[in-house]
Amino acid sequence: MNAELIRVFGRIGLLSFGGPAAQIALMHQELVEKRDWLTEEQFLRALSFCMLLPGPEAMQLATYAGWKRSGITGGLIGGGLFVLPGAIVIAVLALAYGSYGNLPIAQALFLGVKATVVIIVIEALLKIAKRALKTSAHLMLAVAAFAALFLFALPFPLVILVAALIGAAMQSPDGVLPGTPAGSLFGTFSVLGIGGAIWAAPFFVIAAIDSPFLMEIGLFFSTLAVVTFGGAYAVLAYMTQEVVVSYGWLTTPQMMDALGLAETTPGPLILVTQFVGMIAGMAQGGIGMALIAGALTLWVTFVPCFIWIFAGAPLIDWLDGKPRLRGALAGITAAVVGVIANLSLWFAAHVFFAQVNAVHLGPLHTIWPTLASLQPIAVILAMISGGLLLWRGWPLPLVLLISATLSLLIALPTTLI
Repeated sequence: MNAELIRVFGRIGLLSFGGPAAQIALMHQELVEKRDWLTEEQFLRALSFCMLLPGPEAMQLATYAGWKRSGITGGLIGGGLFVLPGAIVIAVLALAYGSYGNLPIAQALFLGVKATVVIIVIEALLKIAKRALKTSAHLMLAVAAFAALFLFALPFPLVILVAALIGAAMQSPDGVLPGTPAGSLFGTFSVLGIGGAIWAAPFFVIAAIDSPFLMEIGLFFSTLAVVTFGGAYAVLAYMTQEVVVSYGWLTTPQMMDALGLAETTPGPLILVTQFVGMIAGMAQGGIGMALIAGALTLWVTFVPCFIWIFAGAPLIDWLDGKPRLRGALAGITAAVVGVIANLSLWFAAHVFFAQVNAVHLGPLHTIWPTLASLQPIAVILAMISGGLLLWRGWPLPLVLLISATLSLLIALPTTLI
């Protein structure tokens, strides 16, 4: 059975381009339509549960499907193979970027990729808004989340927490199912305890070798792993602010390059954290430190995903009957629309303008570009990408290739001088 799991989830991992919507559709085709590993009802219930959790829901869904088929071993195979192909590609790209990313030709290619990513973020915003903003209250929650982040720079975890509390308060408690048996709860807490100890294991090694840099990397991405509600797009602006401003590991252009490269690989977009960890590690201590920092980032980012599934999967039916939890999820999803709107403006400003300034007026903390620094080539490339992606519906890898090639051709005369 495990050989078949490896074959099926290996295929899913290699083909998981295009973000969570495309990845979930691929898994539905492979696990529900082609095979009877999950029924339609089981698939949808598991997806709803995964959306309640922090972390990449598509990877967690793959973990659940593997667990359902062959217990913890199957879950490790399903989730692990969903991440592994992309992680290998990201490692290669990060090492190449650390060595050659500053070359003019590389920067020309990245401009085309970043121009396309602006459209990708806008496309994600439109899709999530269509699904999440079902009532005027959800719309107001999205607007409030946008204002809190873009205008006042409030902490992302605080915005998500408040959105969850408001969503839960708005939901009627009718229809609550009876509590779960004590045995299930004991098993859940046992998995949480053992899983938490495994998750924390690298920190004992880091403390023993006394590496402040690795400790910072581990603690930061561990924190990020438990607040990534709503997918990678929801936390990118928060992560960028911390990585660039608080820690100084990367520059803003490097962070945007990281996102652009992560969009070109299979697997969850949150693999961008691995790229960030490796670039920061390379600056600290060369290729060896880059590989260690990348491995540590992968560990603290994805081990919790396995823990949530192994602990909570046996309780899915019980959790599905808790309206307050569904209300909290709806509140978070609505707020994520505002979060991604903030990211799209932030990202567009830094791609389209060479100079973006921080603005501080009393409680107001926002950004404003220098209009004279507009980069027309980036705007034109984004318009082309928007037409191909949103209007013509062309595949993302092809559009990324076209935009990067056009950017390189435009810059080629100056790069050869």
